Amino acid sequence: MYLTRFRVNTARPGARRLLSSPQSLHAAVMASFPALLPTSTSTGGPRVLWRLDHNAKAEVFLYIVSPGTPDLTHLVEQAGWPAAAASPDTPGWQSRPYAPFLDRLTTGGLWEFRLTANPVHHIRRKDGEPTKRTAHLTPVHQKGWLLDPVRQQRAGFRVIEKPHDKRLLRGGTTDKKYEHHGDRYELTVRDERALSFAKSREDRSQAHRVKVVTVTFDGRLEVTDADALRRTLAQGLGRAKAYGCGLMTLAPVPSPPKPEG
Repeated sequence: MYLTRFRVNTARPGARRLLSSPQSLHAAVMASFPALLPTSTSTGGPRVLWRLDHNAKAEVFLYIVSPGTPDLTHLVEQAGWPAAAASPDTPGWQSRPYAPFLDRLTTGGLWEFRLTANPVHHIRRKDGEPTKRTAHLTPVHQKGWLLDPVRQQRAGFRVIEKPHDKRLLRGGTTDKKYEHHGDRYELTVRDERALSFAKSREDRSQAHRVKVVTVTFDGRLEVTDADALRRTLAQGLGRAKAYGCGLMTLAPVPSPPKPEG
């Protein structure tokens, strides 16, 4: 397993085209693996995951988790800095083995995390109709999707609760009797994006457009099942993985500042 980071040169027209089309970016990511055939399918093992982090208007990073090392030469030429990448010391992207980090995960460990996901649920508008998958559209419901106890148990983690003296918003229920947690948890949701694009270049009708709502979660978690969390990091969490969802990354929790004197 490998974790790769590529900085997108947002000033280039090719980069803007990729950033505006999840399908095109997915195709570019998959083209980074010469041995991966287009007909290859995942059977529960490691798969190629990717995520865009929009840290600022001119600071966009593409993260990739993959079973093998990618060759992003075509992305450098289209959406990077080709002249800078001409030096062997600065190839235009960084790839690191992921297995050593995954092996260090232990039950009880605390980590900061980031996850871009597609929070959805199933509804039935009328009795007798089949259920329909639809996106959660409010931060309360989007957080509720990730805080679902069954989902967290299967994924191998739980989102950490804040100390009582750090909570500013009380929990309760919404006007539709849906539970909300206030700011009980170390969790924020941001950067909601409503994506809409044609399924194929040949069929651009409105009836056959793909619509995906994505959000980015930042927070802190405790590892409850190290093996399950390794699977989550390697296989992704939730739906719409082909469109940049499901990739969770971890970072060490910063040490608290030492008291002065």
